[in-house]
Amino acid sequence: MAINKKEIEKHIRGILIALGEDPDREGLKDTPKRVANMYEEVFMGTNYTNDEIAEIFGKTFEEDLDVKGSNKDIVFMKDIEIFSHCEHHLALMYNMKVSVAYIPNKKVIGLSKIARIADMVGRRLQLQERIGMDIAYIIQRVTDSEDVAVIIEGEHACMTARGIKKNNTKTITTTLKGRFETDPILNNKLMMLYK
Repeated sequence: MAINKKEIEKHIRGILIALGEDPDREGLKDTPKRVANMYEEVFMGTNYTNDEIAEIFGKTFEEDLDVKGSNKDIVFMKDIEIFSHCEHHLALMYNMKVSVAYIPNKKVIGLSKIARIADMVGRRLQLQERIGMDIAYIIQRVTDSEDVAVIIEGEHACMTARGIKKNNTKTITTTLKGRFETDPILNNKLMMLYK
């Protein structure tokens, strides 16, 4: 589903009026259009399903990698910075760091693709837990590996800027698939890498 910027402009104008503002005053005249352009950018991930993201960023390398019998090597990428927006309050989820691990199964994905997948998944109205599940699903699809882990640490404006207002509160979520979930030694190795 494509983002409808004209509808966003109309509704932002309505929100400004509901806030008691004059949407025709100099500082707010172009605000609906600016917000619509910003939303198109920050929510671009809503234009794609997880399967479509897997197709877009699905280039892998096979010919230069001998992974036969090498089922304990972990590819681990740490501290991928993303942002997202909480679907409950439309509040910013920020200072988010995503770590992704997988065990290659005859294919490896380019490192920049892992970061691009994390970024695109974040560009939706989201829950932090779902971001981890979405990234894990896409990495599994692209690499043909069942063994995928995603750890996310982030701060949520719905906790820090409103409501309880607890600054510096961090939320950590883990999504563990395959042997990262079932093998305690592998799980421990992952957590040691994460520290």
